[in-house]
Formats: sequence, C-alpha cells, structure tokens
Amino acid sequence: MTELEKLRADCLGCERCQLCETRTNVVFGVGPEDARVMFIGEGPGENEDLQGEPFVGRAGKLLDDMLELIGLDRTKVYIANMVKCRPPKNRDPLPGEQAACAPWLERQLELIDPAIIVCLGRIAAMRFIKPDFKITREHGQWFELDGRRVMALYHPAALLRDPRRRPETFDDLKRLQAAIEQL
Repeated sequence: MTELEKLRADCLGCERCQLCETRTNVVFGVGPEDARVMFIGEGPGENEDLQGEPFVGRAGKLLDDMLELIGLDRTKVYIANMVKCRPPKNRDPLPGEQAACAPWLERQLELIDPAIIVCLGRIAAMRFIKPDFKITREHGQWFELDGRRVMALYHPAALLRDPRRRPETFDDLKRLQAAIEQL
C-alpha cells in the first residue's frame, strides 16, 4: 500500500467536522500518484457524494471536456477538493470545515508533488493564491506557491451557469497547456 493509499484509507473515516454527519461518501481524490498537474475544487456536490469521486456530475463532464481541449484526461492529472465531504445543499465550505480538512489536502500535495496546481473556482483560489482573490479579474494568471505554478480557472459549475465565460476559460486553458508543455 502506497503512502497515498494509506492517507486515503485514514481519510475515509474522518470525523474532524460536522460534514461527516451528512455525507454518503468521502471524496478523497483521483488520478496518478505522480501527476504533474493537480486540479483542486472547493468540495463535492451531490453526484460526487453519491459516487465517492470528484467532478462526476455535469460540472465534471465539462471539466473532462476542458481537459480534452488541451490534450489531457483524468489518467494524466490528479483531481481533488479542499473539503472531502459534501457541504449541505452544495453551499461553500465554511472556514472551520476548510481548516479541518486542510491536513488531508496538504498531505496529498506533499505526496503527489505536482509542478502545477489549478484552482477550480474562487474558493480554492482564495485558499491557495491569496485571501482576496478575485476570480473575474485574476483567472488565468500565474502565481507561485512553494515552488509550484498556480493558476485559477472559473469553476466548471460557474461556466454551466454563465456560458459567456467560456471563451475566457479557453484562453486560460491554452496558457495552462503552454505551461504543461514546458514541464
């Protein structure tokens, strides 16, 4: 059993916050343990909670399409969330929930050691890039974090709600593709 598999096994029994009381499944993360690119969302939705895998609903299908546009798929990237259990009614994870779950994600980052982190949405960007991150102004820009390149994209669910943001996201994906090609 690898260190990441051990971490996952430990995480499945987590009761660090109240989200454990309403979850169906812990949504730990998926992808190769040596992925050079890691996508991080805010938290699982209903489909993810039911299936125990991140980004499997409509937003997940859109994420798959976005990856395909730049020659990627789930076999080449690691996908995780800031919190591993679904917040009720898909609300944003509360600061205490994010803090309780942070050690799981921090250890995932340590073990996977990606060169590039892609924050999916404002909540993840506020955690990894800066607390006052403005997704409408700063999406697609590169930042540095502990020797890693970090970029935020609009969350796929936001793109489903507002398709007018898709052209901007396509440009951001092309910037991501160029950075991956430099690895």
